[in-house]
Formats: sequence, C-alpha cells, structure tokens
Amino acid sequence: MITSVWSPETLAHAPEAEIWIGLRTPGTEVADRVNVIKEALHGSRLVEAVPHDDRVLLAVHEPGLVDHLREVWAEWERAGYPKDHGQDRVVPYVFPTGAMLAGMPARRPFAVHGRAGLYCYDTMTLVGPGTWRAARAAVDAALTAADLVAGGERTAYALCRPPGHHATPAGYGGSCYLNNAAIAAEALRDHGYFRVAVIDVDAHHGNGTQAIFWERPDVFYGSVHIDPGAGWFPHYLGFAEENGEGFGRGTTRNIPLAPKSGDDAWLTGVTRLRDAIASFGAEALVVSLGVDAAADDPESPLHVTSSGYHQTGAIIATLDLPTVAVQEGGYHLPTLGGLVTTTLRGLVGL
Repeated sequence: MITSVWSPETLAHAPEAEIWIGLRTPGTEVADRVNVIKEALHGSRLVEAVPHDDRVLLAVHEPGLVDHLREVWAEWERAGYPKDHGQDRVVPYVFPTGAMLAGMPARRPFAVHGRAGLYCYDTMTLVGPGTWRAARAAVDAALTAADLVAGGERTAYALCRPPGHHATPAGYGGSCYLNNAAIAAEALRDHGYFRVAVIDVDAHHGNGTQAIFWERPDVFYGSVHIDPGAGWFPHYLGFAEENGEGFGRGTTRNIPLAPKSGDDAWLTGVTRLRDAIASFGAEALVVSLGVDAAADDPESPLHVTSSGYHQTGAIIATLDLPTVAVQEGGYHLPTLGGLVTTTLRGLVGL
C-alpha cells in the first residue's frame, strides 16, 4: 500500500500522566499508539528509521531547546527529584512569560525545577527517562520518509511518536517536543523542492508549525481544526485571520470549525486547503496526519467519520505531489489504526 517508516525507540517515551488544570490525569499519548498503528500497517512495506545528524533539526529548532530536551531528565534525576520528592517526571511549575519578565532580561535558573519551564509552555507535556530518545527517533522517522520521497517514492508515511506540530522554534507543549512535520518540510526543501506545503488535518491547530514558517514565503502552512475560540487547545492561536507576516504573509491559512460539525464541514475545509496549496504552487507536500477529529476520540468533538478520513486522503491526493505523511494525534486505541490506514489508503488512491 505505502512505504511506512518507524523506530522502536519511539516506544521509549512514557509520560505516565498530564497535569491539566492542576489535576494529575492519565496520559492519552501512550506508547501503545505506535503498536496499534503498526499492526494496522501490515499490508505496507515497513522500514526502520535511519539515524540522521542534527543539521535539519537545528534549522527548525533553536539549539537551546534541543539541548534542554536532551539533558533535562538526567539533570532532574541527578538532583534527586524522583527519589527525594516522588516526582518521577520533569514537570514545570514556573514559566518565564512576558507577564513575569515585563521586558527585563531573564537569567538562566540555577535549579533544574526552575529551568523545567524554560522551554515548555504548559504543564501537560512531561519529560521522562525515554522522552529524548523517542522524540529524536521520531525526527529520524520523518527525515527517512523525506529521503524516500526525494529518492522517488511518491508517498511515504512516518509513524512518528511523540507527535510534533505544537512544538515551536524554541518551545514544547501539547504532548509535542520536536516538530516532525516542520522538519520533514525543511528536509524536502533541502532535497530541492523549492515550494513545500504542510496540510495539517489533526483536530487541533498546529501552532508550532505555524510559528516555524510564519515569515517564510517558501513553505505554506494550512490547518483545519476545532475552533480554539470554542475553548480548545492551543487557545491563543489557530484563528482564521492569522495568515503570516513579512515575506510569509499569505502563506498561512487556518480553517477553524465548530464542535460537532461533522464530515461536510471538515471535507469542505480540506478542499479549501487543497485549492490554496495548488494556488501556492507547491512542489512537495507534508501531511500532518492526526486522526483525533474522529467521533470516538477523547481529544476532540468534531465527529469526523472513517469515511470522512478516507475522503480526506483522497482530496489531498488530487494535488498529485510527492508526499510525506507524518503521524500527529489520534488517541482512541480501538479505532486509531483503522483511521490512520483508511486515510493513507485515500492518500494513495486505494
């Protein structure tokens, strides 16, 4: 059906919980997401991700964020937080926001519990002993898929976990640490595709991908998602009037949808993004493939059906572009694998 890329290292991340409105709740971004998707991909050619250096990663993310994610768990453990305080994950409690700094320069905190919020922007995205390994392996999966497409594959799918589209140039949150889709888009640019588009069909707005390409004229970002104005993450971004700045003005397109809007509104939004990408003149495409807009998913109220996801893939396929699909959200394990594969089938014309 399609060439799929994965890494066993993506199973290493175990956030165990999320801290939401001050409450410790069970995490939904679990390792079994990889297992159920991988099982559903039994008809595809499955290859392991190839290790890559940090060159493309550092073209997308600031070095400080990358170093923080690589090192913070070991620092947390050395400082004794798991043993002395029973806190077995890195959880920030203070953030150097504009409200705190009021325009003054920030110093690097001495204590790691102070530094925990230096690059994180929420309390839900915890770091554990396997987080860096998994996030970095997801980057390798995205880069390997981009290499396959640049080498002649028409479509390749990267089974990335943890997801990435909420990760900004210098920040992580929303269960995302490194922005796999943005890294795939940057890699395609490096492979010689002059204009690249990212179409984001995750249920939530990809504020991180938007931020990365906000002023870029060479990468289009378009997203259809639950309206943040209805109370949904990321709350502060994802509105229709956001369209980029500077040289990137006009290369961002957001289509927020009302809760319970269903297939018709969703597919109309996907079609509008398809047409915008065609007008942009994209030469290659990245699909941020979240399936959490489905009716059974705990993270969204959009009520998109399995048929709607197949049609989503089919609409995108009419662009007829070299395509890297990168896994984002989707948290209802009984239906997750089927929703991913039906979207991929639509994407390759099956």
